[in-house]
Amino acid sequence: MTPPQRRAARLLRWYPKAWRSRYGEEFTELLISDIGERPRAWSRTADVIRGGLVARLADAGLGGGGPRACAPAAAQARASLASLGCCLAVFLGVGVAMWSQLVIGWQWAEPGAVGTTVATYVLSGAMLVFAVLALLAALPVAWSVAARLARGRRGLLGPSVLVLAGVAVIAVGGRHFGNAWPGTGGHAWASRALWSRPGLVPGGVAAFCWASTLSVSSFWAHPAALAAFPAAEVAWMAVSPLAAAGAVAGAATAVRRTELSPGVLVFEARLAAAACVTMAVCLGGCLIWIAGRAPGPGSLFHPGAIDAAGAAVMTVTLAVARHAARQARAAAR
Repeated sequence: MTPPQRRAARLLRWYPKAWRSRYGEEFTELLISDIGERPRAWSRTADVIRGGLVARLADAGLGGGGPRACAPAAAQARASLASLGCCLAVFLGVGVAMWSQLVIGWQWAEPGAVGTTVATYVLSGAMLVFAVLALLAALPVAWSVAARLARGRRGLLGPSVLVLAGVAVIAVGGRHFGNAWPGTGGHAWASRALWSRPGLVPGGVAAFCWASTLSVSSFWAHPAALAAFPAAEVAWMAVSPLAAAGAVAGAATAVRRTELSPGVLVFEARLAAAACVTMAVCLGGCLIWIAGRAPGPGSLFHPGAIDAAGAAVMTVTLAVARHAARQARAAAR
């Protein structure tokens, strides 16, 4: 390859694979010609980078159609739903960790502030809604994937195996390390009202959620304190997010590769909108707790810097998820 050809090939990598397959040859010729006329042009490089990022956003279902789109509306809707699912996974990874902190405190003592009590109830209700929405969203997709696998569709085998492997690791590890749940042995504190009695969340569910989100911890910034943990627990803290990321990546790939009917796409887009509303409610509960900064008995409910950072991450992922939901609904129509 000549130097202009090599430079054009490097610039072309800013664009996604689907875009390169469709427009790459013609675009490369234009780049080579322009490089020959203007060997050093920062404006050309900046324009290519900008166009590549826009094309990648469109490929991820986070941009509109237009000339940058490389797929029909159904594929764009699936890409938007996959991106929303990834945002939701990050949101829940942080949100469940914060909710687990409140549930552990709730197990031992009555909250000392109304805001903490409200936040605990809001987050507990939101997690239940998330579970229902996840089940409703997964069933039609899983059915479509299973039907295509039965017909010999090999492109879905790898993502399916990745999902099953990730879920299996989380299930086994969460069940094992959940035995060390800090809420075990918590006594029934005297309540002033029927609605504020302990036992808000079943112990097994709370222990599993706590163990599954052990990696969301400020101990990573304190190596000396982390070294005091059992080696198996530290290994789990490192492995669990990788297993979760693998499961989410496999699910997103399966959604993008599975042909879903228009009715299913509309149904999934409506569930996506409901998920965004639930995310907003969940984030509101977290902000109520953090803004109150009520330590509670024995600092059981005290929000730390990790919780403030988590709220920031949840805010960003909610914004991206809302955009993806709007794109999915527009494409599904």
